[in-house]
Amino acid sequence: MSGSEKAVETNRSRPTYAGANVGHPSTSEKAASGKGAARNSALIPTSRRMLAFFASYLHWYIGRHFHGVRLANAGRFPTTNGPLIVYANHASWWDPLSCIVLSRHLLPGAFHYGAMDAAALKHYAIFRKLGLFPVESGTPRGAAQFLRAAREILSTPNSVLWVTPEGRFTDMRTRPAVFRPGLAALVARTGGCTLVPLAFEYTFWDERLPEILISCGEPIHIPDGQAHTAAEWSDQLAAALTSTQDGLAALSKLRDPALFTTVLSGKVGISGVYDAWKRFLALLSGRVYQGSHGSIRRL
Repeated sequence: MSGSEKAVETNRSRPTYAGANVGHPSTSEKAASGKGAARNSALIPTSRRMLAFFASYLHWYIGRHFHGVRLANAGRFPTTNGPLIVYANHASWWDPLSCIVLSRHLLPGAFHYGAMDAAALKHYAIFRKLGLFPVESGTPRGAAQFLRAAREILSTPNSVLWVTPEGRFTDMRTRPAVFRPGLAALVARTGGCTLVPLAFEYTFWDERLPEILISCGEPIHIPDGQAHTAAEWSDQLAAALTSTQDGLAALSKLRDPALFTTVLSGKVGISGVYDAWKRFLALLSGRVYQGSHGSIRRL
């Protein structure tokens, strides 16, 4: 899923992230960077109309499979302009789809980007219109592609890069987090940026469908990435993500939606026939219909 990790070592073909409300540098910004730079750019203009349609579809699609998408510590997420990297653990196939919904909730006006295996992106070319850029997996050329595109993104105002530095599906209980080298290599070559660790969990609470739980870690403000080596940055960033995951695990055990901001509400109830019968009984008795299993405890 992550740009750097796919470029350096992985052979998976799932997208890291398809941006939410993704934009592209304006015509004036392109002109300022020069025609040669525009020709060499891995980023192409995105379709806001296509993205809005896809995001609406995701609300329906995720809502069919999950009871809710819930975010803890939303107030930690930066709202100011500046180079921003969001990096997350890679717990599930659902991660990039959840990021689309989340990014529209957190920074709806920003430009959001992520990497995808070049061969897969060629096959699913529509994702180019959603903020994805190509990298060749497992090759030095791919690593260079990621670094070049990432630095372009970070130098573009109001842009966000999303990565999963583990570079492969990893159980959310695995400790400590172990990163591939791409993210740290990028940070060590960056003059300054802010990074936000993001933890994902998928768990069952009281309903038939599971919950998507997400937590924002404390932002890491880096004035000069060249102040430390890539190995030092890797250790620091991995420790921050591990801490964020531990905090989310503790919240998850409490099974309390009130500790989270609900980003998306999904389906409740058991089944169409059974819920229809419950609705009918509620109508006959004059009671308000309660579809969720958790509501039983509040009756």
